[in-house]
Parts: sequence; C-alpha cells; structure tokens
Amino acid sequence: MKQKNTAKKIVAASIIALATFMASASFAEQGANIAQLQSLAAPNMAPAEAPMESSMEAPQEQPDGQSQYQQDFVLDRQEASADKKLKLPDDFLEGGDQNKHTTRLKRYGAEFFEGTPSTFAPVQDVPVGPDYVVGPGDEIRISVWGLEERHFSVTVDRNGSVSLPVAGVVGAAGLTFGQLQKAIEKAYARFLNDFDINVTMGRLHSMTVYVTGNARRPGAYTVSSLSTVMNVLLASGGPSESGSMRKIQLKRGGKVITTFDAYDLLMHGNKANDVRVMAGDVLFIPTVGKLAAITGDIRTPAVYEMKGDSISLSELIHMAGGLTQRAYKGRVQIERFQDNQRRITFEGDIVNLDPKAQGGIVLQNGDLVRIYPVPVAQAMINITGAVAQPGQFAIDAGSTKLADVIRRAGGILYMASDRAEITRVRVTQQGPITDHIEVNVKKALEGSIQDNIPLQINDYIFIRNVPEWDLYRTVNIQGEVVYPGTYTIKKGETLSSVLERAGGFTSKAFRRGAIFTRESEKKRQQEHIDETVARLRQELSMTAMSAMNSASNSDTANAAQSQIQMQNDFLKSVQGLRATGRIVIKLPDTVAMLKSTPYDIEMVEGDKLIIPTRPNTVHVLGMVQRATSLIYRPNQPFSTYVKQAGGYATYANWKKTYILRADGSTVQAYFKNRPAIVEEGDAIVVPQKIMSGIGARQTKDLIDMISKTALSIALIDNTINK
Repeated sequence: MKQKNTAKKIVAASIIALATFMASASFAEQGANIAQLQSLAAPNMAPAEAPMESSMEAPQEQPDGQSQYQQDFVLDRQEASADKKLKLPDDFLEGGDQNKHTTRLKRYGAEFFEGTPSTFAPVQDVPVGPDYVVGPGDEIRISVWGLEERHFSVTVDRNGSVSLPVAGVVGAAGLTFGQLQKAIEKAYARFLNDFDINVTMGRLHSMTVYVTGNARRPGAYTVSSLSTVMNVLLASGGPSESGSMRKIQLKRGGKVITTFDAYDLLMHGNKANDVRVMAGDVLFIPTVGKLAAITGDIRTPAVYEMKGDSISLSELIHMAGGLTQRAYKGRVQIERFQDNQRRITFEGDIVNLDPKAQGGIVLQNGDLVRIYPVPVAQAMINITGAVAQPGQFAIDAGSTKLADVIRRAGGILYMASDRAEITRVRVTQQGPITDHIEVNVKKALEGSIQDNIPLQINDYIFIRNVPEWDLYRTVNIQGEVVYPGTYTIKKGETLSSVLERAGGFTSKAFRRGAIFTRESEKKRQQEHIDETVARLRQELSMTAMSAMNSASNSDTANAAQSQIQMQNDFLKSVQGLRATGRIVIKLPDTVAMLKSTPYDIEMVEGDKLIIPTRPNTVHVLGMVQRATSLIYRPNQPFSTYVKQAGGYATYANWKKTYILRADGSTVQAYFKNRPAIVEEGDAIVVPQKIMSGIGARQTKDLIDMISKTALSIALIDNTINK
C-alpha cells in the first residue's frame, strides 16, 4: 500500500515538473392512375412485405376496358420489398392511429397464395371415396378369406387393366372406386364359393394438369390424383395481379367443367365448386374483372373484384367484413377517376345501409371508398403532483369536478398539501389568457362548492407536496469515528450534531486531515477547472503560434514544434482533472468544542466527511533529489525534510517552495525570509525553476495554478483510497 501511495505522489510531482518545464519552453394512363392513387397513401401505411413471384405482365388493353383500373389499388411488389417500413392499417384495437387512410391496398385473397413452398406435395394418405376414378398407376390392395387366406396388391397397367390371381384380368381404368370393388368381387365369385373379400386403394397415380392464363406461375404440373382445383392453384401460386379470383375455369376436353370462385372459399368456406381434377385438365385464369377498393375503418381493407359490372356500397362493405366499432357513418367518401381526373363523386353519410337507400349507391370499376372514424372530442385534463396515478384524464367539460378527477387518479398521497393549483387557459380574440386558480383539496374532497370547481378542457391540476417535503436527506461519515456510516438528517442539522450521533472521534482520528466534500462545491470547482484549462489552452496556442512565426531557421522551428508537442501532452494530462468538492474545515479536539464555531456548518444532502488515521508522515514532492514520505518530527522547518530528501534538484525553484497543509490550505515555505514549520500530514512541494524571459506571465501563473490543483486532488484521492 505504501508503494502505491508513493507512486501516486510521484505522478503528481511529475505533473508539476512537466507544467513548469512547459512554462519555461519557447513556443516556437395505367401508369397515370397508379401514380395518382399511390400519391394518396399515408406515409406510414402500406401492405406487408410479399415476395415477387409473378413473371407475367398484365395486358396493356382489354376489350371490356377494365385493364386501366385493374392495378390501381395494388402496391407494386418491388416497391413493397424496398420499403419495408410501410405497414398495413392497424386495427384500432391494436393501438392504430385514427383517421389513417391509404390506397396502398392488396388484392383481397392475395396473401392466401403467398409463401407457397417450391415443391408441391398434396396429401396422399386420405380416404378414397367411392366416386374416385381409377386410372393407370393406381395400386389396388385385395384381401380374400375363405378356404384359404390371401393378401396381395396389383397395379393398374397402361392398358387400364389389373391382373388378379385366380380371377384373371379385369378392366379398371375409367371405373369409379365403387364400381371397381364390385367388378373384382364379381370376378372372384366365378371361381370361389363361401368367401369374403376386401378391396382398398394403395398408392395413387400422379397426373399432369396445365395452368394457363393470368397465373403467377403458369405451366404444367404433376399432381396427385386426389388434387382439386384449389390444390393446383396453390401449386401455381394462384392468380397473378392481373388474374381473376372469381372466374377460374376448369376445362376438360375443350369444355368448361366448372367455374371456381375463390371468394366463396375465402369468405364463406364454401368448396362446392372445388372439384377434383383429372389428367390433362386445364386450369384457365382469365383477366381480373372490375375492381373496387375500400379503406379506413373497415374490418378488411382491400381491393375487391366484382363478379359483374358493378356492385353496391352495402355489398362492398359486407364483403369487407363490415364496419369497425369506431367507424363513423356520418362521413363516407367515394373517389372515382373520370376523364383522367380524380374526383370525389360522393361525400355523405351511410346511416342507412339499406340497398334502396345510401347503401345502394352503385360503385364502378376503379372506385375507392373511404370510411372515416368517429370524431374524437379532446376533452382532456392533466393532473400531476402528490396523487397516486398522475396523468391525463377525460372529462365532461363543465360537469366533471375536481374531486371526481382526484378520485380517478387514486386519491392524494399522504405528503400532499391542502393547497392545489389549477392552471386554465382561456381563448379570447386578443389571444390566450392564462389563469391560476388556488383551491383547498381537502375541502374539495368534502364537497365544498367553492373548492370543488367544475373543470374545463386542458386544465392543468398540480397537487402540491407539503412545504419543504423531502423524504430522506443523507450524509456520509467515514474514517475515525465510533460509528461510521450513512446518516439521515433533518433540515438545519449541523456537522457537530451528526458527529455526536456517530459517537465522536476515535483515539486514532487525524482531525487536521479531515476531508469534507460537497456536491454543489464539486460542480463549482469543476467549472473553474474547466475554465482555467480552456484559458491555458488558448494561451499556449497563441504562444506556440508566435514561436512558429518567429522561427528563423530549421533548428528553431524544430524546437518550437517539439515544444508544441510537449504542451499538447500536458494539456491531455490536465484535461482529465476532476474536482473533489473539498471544503477546508478545522475540527477541534472534541465535538463539543466544534459547536458555535464557523466550521459547524449546516449539512446538506450528499455531504461527505472522511476523518483519516494519523499518518505520522510528511510528503516531499517536486524538484528534489528523491520525492518521498518521511517520518514527522515536531517543530521542524521544511528545510529539514528537504535535506532528508537529498536536497534540491538542479532546476529547483527553492524560493517558490510551498506547503500543502493537511487541511487543504496552502502556505509559502518562506515567509519574511523565515522557513515555515511543517506539521503532521503536510506536503512540501518544490516547483521547477522557470527560465527568465520566456513565456507570458499569465501563462506561467495558469500552469502553476493547474499543477497545484492536480497535486491537491492526487493527495486527497490518496487519503480517501487508503
């Protein structure tokens, strides 16, 4: 520990030596519609990210004229991938902001077909119904019981037949599974008597079907014989942006077998037209029909495909799942593109959704319907201070009273004052007028008409604490006291009172070296240090510039450059100085003697007193032959300790030697040509001689000041960390 303390002292002395040396140195169309609609989008609202899967382009023109609208409401997938921050409108139950409307809407049902795996493997292990049509490649499993028991499997060959042991060949292709069961049973009945037979399907054959038209991935697909229209759609990624979801045709032998409407499945779970496909079938997806979009406070905002040429407003709302709880029927907009212009063709209410009233408004291709939220009247007040739950509360302006809001806020806390202040801003034609209204909270809660006043919008209520309320204020007493630790204090309590509570001084207490620190002083001292360092930086910079400008040759220029580097190193060493907040105090022999003295100061929050152990040493630092700590001898002048440290070094400025007292004060070593007497715990500091005629006087003084500050801080840290 002694070596550690000595090292800190040597570091402090080195700073002083460097400082004095520095002072002595010389300082030498479709596109148009899409653009128009996308311009309406809210900045933070857009569909969820989707992969770009379709490689087909939408037709440029269609006979029925719908292609100019078919992508008006669809966000370009590349743009969606690039702008990942955009999101679909949040439902208000999930905290979504009100009144957000966007035209960046996806086609209804598009998400159902997204994220399809690259390989398509329909489920094979499902029961086969009696209407299943058997084909080449199907496996038939047969079990026969009678005079003998046999189990075997046969496969339908390319000719559509199966070869049965004993029974011979039976035609199977084209028969339903029910018909095949009867045919096999009949074949065995010709050869066997009194037998039982069970016929089941094993592995099923695969087949090729074709997906054409406006599919996301058109082509030929090999699928299971159990596949339906929806299975094939999923395999192909579903309709593309230009494909219809409501008129998907299944063709067989050149004829339309069925027309599949995906909306029946997505909206109602109806798979009536989701028929099983057969080998060679063609699934044709025509161009999308006419579109209408709905956004805002609707349960499923999206772009919807009409089944005919038009749709009523009530039908579109029904398709979108109906209005949300916050939808405002008093304001609905219908936007339409006519003659290459965007126009609001309807703005009104839909209080009556009857098809014969406003709900029967006919929508056309490309129409956009906006449903707005119920307007919210911001009747709010703020309450803060000594209440259980401060914050914003909704009120009924003019009816809700002060006591009502206080109770909603959980009531007042135990430290609350009876006095409260209400700040109210009144609107006048000359500008706002602010009023401050004082009320008695206790009387307001008791129902006093004078204090329990009605509140107005934006009132600010402040429930005060009792005067000078502070739950706990603490100070810290460490070192040589009987009971060191952290103590709570009351207002006006003095240092002597806290020391009495701490049991007074121990026999080892070194009262002269007591270190008293305060946070407010620390802040002020740090500001002073920072200001001094800043002034020093400016002084050194000006001197260095002058030295460089006056350099007459390369030697003097190099010397000036070297000195500039040294001053930069010095500045770096002092920039990290941090104040301690120490206040010089003098503690007498007993706590009782401290009372009524100037040093019996009033304690404040965060004060800290450290009373070290008696050191029995004196420190000698700076320009001596060997900086060290020496045993204290009473009534000895400083020169005695300098001699014990080997005497002055070559460049020592012995006339400027000073003594840093244990209590934090500083005195000159020579006073009226008489050497000062050193006391226990003092530090003798011998500075370096500053050569005459070099540097400004102010710069030398600043360096000296900072060096003393650095040494003082180092010694305090050394005492605290012992």
